[in-house]
Amino acid sequence: MTQTQTPALTLDALSSLSQEAFVERLGNIFEHSPWISRDAWLARPFSSVDALHAAMMRVVDQATDSQRLALISAHPELAGKEAASGNLTTASTDEQRGAGLDQCSAQELHRLRQLNATYRERFGFPFVVAVKGLSRYQIMDAIESRLRNDRDTELAACLREIGKIARFRLDSLLSGEAA
Repeated sequence: MTQTQTPALTLDALSSLSQEAFVERLGNIFEHSPWISRDAWLARPFSSVDALHAAMMRVVDQATDSQRLALISAHPELAGKEAASGNLTTASTDEQRGAGLDQCSAQELHRLRQLNATYRERFGFPFVVAVKGLSRYQIMDAIESRLRNDRDTELAACLREIGKIARFRLDSLLSGEAA
């Protein structure tokens, strides 16, 4: 293990952390929303990653509408201005790179940014999808498809996708891989 790597985290170790330390380790599982980890800490000890994820999702489910909208809005647009300026979180950068969004041609980038703008204009929040395992073409197709939905359907879809992203990040963190 190099000095920059964090030792693998176990559920027992995680469950024994103070609330502050727990939030420090898991605060970015949900993009820029440490309040979810803070509130999920109360459900310790966690017997499995499933139990930890379920506790975090209960916090999201019990959140107010404005908190849920803020959670969705905390997500960057795919291949958007945050990516272009290098201001994504490490996890978002890795996820977008894994989907090939950093390899878009000028034409693909224009299409993706146009779809993002249309989506945000229609719904008032960014398009959110768990990009792991998807290509940039599948992502663009998903935006086009989801543009046909009503706002309530899209709010629910974004929250489901955020739940998937959180699970991928938890799995990565707890398996010792880079998050």
